[in-house]
Amino acid sequence: MTGRGVHLRDGFRTRLWPIPTLCVLWGLGLGLLLPWVDRLIGDGESDLIFGGGADAARTVLDTIAGSLITVTSLTFSLTVVTLQLASSQFSPRLLRTFTRDLVVQTTLGLFLGTFAYALTVLRSVRTATGGEEPFVPSVSVTVAYLLAAVSVLALVFFLAHLTRTIRVESLLRGVHQEASRLVERESGGDRITATDALAMVPAGALRVVATTSGFLCGVAERELVGVAREHDSVVLFERQPGDSVVAGTPLGWVWRTDGGPWDDAAREDLVTRAIATVTTGFERTGTSDVALGLRQLTDVAVKALSPGINDPTTAAHALGHSSALLCQLSLVPLGPRLLRDDDGTIRAVVAWPSLADLVAIAVEQPAHYGREDPLIMSRLFTLLRELAWTDGAHSTAPITAQLARLRRLVAATDLDPIDRQLLEAEAARVDDALAGRWERTGREH
Repeated sequence: MTGRGVHLRDGFRTRLWPIPTLCVLWGLGLGLLLPWVDRLIGDGESDLIFGGGADAARTVLDTIAGSLITVTSLTFSLTVVTLQLASSQFSPRLLRTFTRDLVVQTTLGLFLGTFAYALTVLRSVRTATGGEEPFVPSVSVTVAYLLAAVSVLALVFFLAHLTRTIRVESLLRGVHQEASRLVERESGGDRITATDALAMVPAGALRVVATTSGFLCGVAERELVGVAREHDSVVLFERQPGDSVVAGTPLGWVWRTDGGPWDDAAREDLVTRAIATVTTGFERTGTSDVALGLRQLTDVAVKALSPGINDPTTAAHALGHSSALLCQLSLVPLGPRLLRDDDGTIRAVVAWPSLADLVAIAVEQPAHYGREDPLIMSRLFTLLRELAWTDGAHSTAPITAQLARLRRLVAATDLDPIDRQLLEAEAARVDDALAGRWERTGREH
């Protein structure tokens, strides 16, 4: 379901330069085209069209160009400050959220495109000197004025958007929504457990090793199925999206469906083409890495619990988003996905995290760093309670494992007796939710 084109498109969107570059090219092209149109239509009188002379046109265009490059510098500076703030106060893994923001990219593109357009039109203005015919591209100057006005409005909108974007509520919502869309897109297909997947590997299977180092971003599944079918084989990738892989280390195994051997040429072709379906990169991406959203939310929670920030309210807010995302994940098939060809034959097994893996990401680090804060521990118990109520029948094992862990932390931490009693009551409510009961809770603090 995830092809190489998806990763290329995601990589394009997370760069700040493509859209501004296209806008600059657009500005240069429009700046060459409109003066030519001005020459064709000649002079026309209208209150809506620029009616000044060559000197006035130069002044207008020079002012627009100078102002826009200054505003562009300001916008870029604000963007860099925002990136620094997000990296230091929230999480470095949230930088992708800003760099892929279309408002930021489009605003920079509009400013730079207008600057390029004004400079290009400026070179076409002529005065009556040395016997040369005067030329004032009235329509072009008017368009430059309109673009400048639109740029001013865009600056106001950009500032409003920036102040809203850097709010932690907006950041957490953005991460949650992106992860939720990925769950909806990638949750189909037949699933098995990781143990069952490894049990499929026969004794004579050929090991497939990584050729490049980096994070595993995804697998081109259609291409992988086609390669496996062509060689009447099965490919199993044990490493899942988001894992850090090192060149020369195993990614998985491949074997023939009939258990027979390959000749050297077929084996080399299969392994080479199977590895080519794997995309690695220098950073984790949200194209097929379902655990990345939870990791980002957990990073925000852990960062908020650090002594330098000490913001447990933000941590509890992040845990609320983690809980909602886990509840959504508990209702969809998880674990390694079986990929079949058109005949229904299993041709590949692609690793995906289990619910236990995802619950561990959301609970363990916040519990470790927030075990002395009753608010955080209470929110973690509530997370398990919400997850148990949503799909307790299928989520019992990971919930009970994390519940036992939290109880041990509460027992080993020096807490106020009242707080300890309240947390023990929260733990009992998780047991009730696992049993299908949701009792009313009275808040006494």
